[in-house]
Amino acid sequence: MSIEEFNQLDTASARTLVAVWAAIPAWVDAVVAGRPYGSVDLLASRAADLAAGWTRADLDAALAHHPRIGERPVGAGAEAAASRREQASMTDAAADVAGRIAAGNAAYEARFGRVFLIRAAGRSPEEMLAELERRLRGDDETEAAEATGQLAEIALLRLRAAIHDGHQDDEGAAA
Repeated sequence: MSIEEFNQLDTASARTLVAVWAAIPAWVDAVVAGRPYGSVDLLASRAADLAAGWTRADLDAALAHHPRIGERPVGAGAEAAASRREQASMTDAAADVAGRIAAGNAAYEARFGRVFLIRAAGRSPEEMLAELERRLRGDDETEAAEATGQLAEIALLRLRAAIHDGHQDDEGAAA
């Protein structure tokens, strides 16, 4: 979708789209209310500025919609599709790595009371496992801040995957 098309969406449709990026209602409302945006960079900058104010309550609300690393997201919605794309590298994970991630997920949830969140896009299963093991050693406050940062990275990647400047040509490249 072009930035112009995004700017022209009715409010409900825009909210639905932005909620896929991060299901934090106040953030969604603020991003949508900021329209029109002159470029994807301006939209992403505004979204990032707003994400910098996310709280632990915002993180907890958003995590209700995120699957565990290594679990195949279910559903036919846009959020499930985005999670499947982001976790595509897990389909090639060695059995021992997948097992250690599953055990790490359980340990993380027992320790921190929330799902382990990491920007999976661009990371190998081994990299995600190393991050999971590292973050399990941190304190709750530091980990909440790190998880919130990861959520912002995911939101901005999803934003840039959904919105582009200009119009798409027949091959799908921006014109």
